[in-house]
Amino acid sequence: MKLHLIDGTYELFRAYFGAPKRTAPDGREVGATRGILASTLALLAEPGVTHVAAAFDSIIESFRNDVYPGYKTSAGIEEDLLAQFPLAERALRAIGVTVWSMYEYETDDALATAAARWAGDVEQVVVMTPDKDMAQLYGDPKVVGYNVRTRTFMDRAGVVEKFGVEPESIPDYLALVGDSADGYPGLPGWGAKTAAAVLARYRKLERIPLEFSQWQVPVRGAEKLAATLRRQIGDALLYRFLAELRRDVPLPESLGDLEWQGVPNARFIDLCGELGFTDLKERPSRWADGRA
Repeated sequence: MKLHLIDGTYELFRAYFGAPKRTAPDGREVGATRGILASTLALLAEPGVTHVAAAFDSIIESFRNDVYPGYKTSAGIEEDLLAQFPLAERALRAIGVTVWSMYEYETDDALATAAARWAGDVEQVVVMTPDKDMAQLYGDPKVVGYNVRTRTFMDRAGVVEKFGVEPESIPDYLALVGDSADGYPGLPGWGAKTAAAVLARYRKLERIPLEFSQWQVPVRGAEKLAATLRRQIGDALLYRFLAELRRDVPLPESLGDLEWQGVPNARFIDLCGELGFTDLKERPSRWADGRA
């Protein structure tokens, strides 16, 4: 038995920019909602997909904005995309998928919590996102990432190959190099190759000597890099806190609650009629009421 965890925020963005625009009978833009609904139905039709949940950033802001005001916000995101978040959550619930709506926490925190909670109870947890933050989860041999767009998996070896560090060092790596998508800059001069080389040796920020003469790894510009780290270690620790995924999100469901029972017939048909998704009515592979 596998547990599939869907990054609803990523999938909605992917559908918004990759799927055709579409309007509902009442004039609302619903193309992204249709896109994520279609892709989720396709997932549910695959053999071996039994336990599924999705998480969404119901608001983009989270507790991290209280800690660091420069953290990502909803500013600049298209209004007709933001308006589809509650619609997409409703659509996935209409096909019987457990949905976690995030307000205080982020989507990634919910997925990390679920992976940590249930990895010991399943054959494999498949985290369906390319988000580099999630790479910190893949040190567990039963947790892997899956990029739907490229149809590739990422495990511990894949993390080391791509980033040059172990999964446990990903928050430290991001603290040094920054993450423009999340809105924190990293430390000046610390590029990906340098951060990877240093963290491959020291693993965590606290273990990196603040005097370059004590470094046991040859990197160009070590004296300047060490001085930057010494001067901005507080910033680095803050950025690492932002990058660290929470594993204590209050998710009320049990693993059994995540087992997909099929599409609730009437609710799904009503949704298709409301949004103009007539072409999706016959797409479900299983109906909750037993209809073939």
